[in-house]
Amino acid sequence: MRGFASDNYSGIHPEVLEAIARANGGHQVAYGEDAYTARLQEVFQAHFGEGVEAFPVFNGTGANVTGLQSMLPRWGAVISASTAHINVDEGGAPEKIGGFKLLTVPTEDGKLTPELIDREAWGWGDEHRAQPLVVSITQSTELGTLYTADEIRAIADHAHERGMKVHLDGARISNAAAALDLPLRAFTRDAGVDVLSFGGTKNGAMLGEAIVVLDPAASEGLKYLRKFNMQLSSKMRFVSAQLIALLEGDLWLRNARHANAMAQRLRGEIEAGIADGSISGVSFSQPTQSNGVFATVPDGVADALRESFRFYDWDAARNEVRWMCGFDTQEADVDAFVAELARLTSA
Repeated sequence: MRGFASDNYSGIHPEVLEAIARANGGHQVAYGEDAYTARLQEVFQAHFGEGVEAFPVFNGTGANVTGLQSMLPRWGAVISASTAHINVDEGGAPEKIGGFKLLTVPTEDGKLTPELIDREAWGWGDEHRAQPLVVSITQSTELGTLYTADEIRAIADHAHERGMKVHLDGARISNAAAALDLPLRAFTRDAGVDVLSFGGTKNGAMLGEAIVVLDPAASEGLKYLRKFNMQLSSKMRFVSAQLIALLEGDLWLRNARHANAMAQRLRGEIEAGIADGSISGVSFSQPTQSNGVFATVPDGVADALRESFRFYDWDAARNEVRWMCGFDTQEADVDAFVAELARLTSA
């Protein structure tokens, strides 16, 4: 069944699969002392600049928890949007495994601002309060919205002035770069981000993300924390080979551009249907800026539509749904989905 539930539903991009097969020849030193992981450092430095260091891990939760843990003392806390993946979708791992408090702020669009950060950026020196020492943002956000490079710079300057560090959850960082038409560095290292989680799985990898330390002074202990958090792969070459396949050329960008384009096609066709009356009762709840479309639908439509296409409710209480596109979403998938939506809403 084709669907719009998640960009995690897709398979492995053929070029990534080929890279895994090529990495399968002969022996390589285990636990990251292999030629592929060494090459990966060069690839990340080509994108983010000299001096950065990448630590491949298995998954996004591991990247976020371990990366944030390296930025904080035991008494530290992380300020994030209430919709952030670290707060909503990681099963309590940041607090239970990472051991740090999350201080969350409600937002309309999934984005933090300096003013919103200040709702929780207080109490330094108060022994009764977990100390806010990191601001974590997501790019693109869980609501499919984007920070501009200037918005991230404003957040980073605000955080750094108050002695806080900045973490970026980049599960869909490639989609953000494609939509902004900017190099990866422009809205990360150059904008003041200290540590980021670089996502590969949603953009064509089988598995594998990386913690990328952009400012060495902002992180310590990753050599030990990665193992401590069960994120140290013995056959790391196969994780590194996937990320190399994505990033050494332009595969990461081609995949992301395609996913974004399919989301724009999906929204555009629905808007056209609303305009000509073939679709009724559907409205959009967020701007479509990357590869996700957020909308509200009439009562009963979501469940009926799910009989043919898998997708998730975002806020079931108000019939809000999320439709995600991936690198392998086809125009025919979008057209069939919109046709079924039109049939159900015009019945």
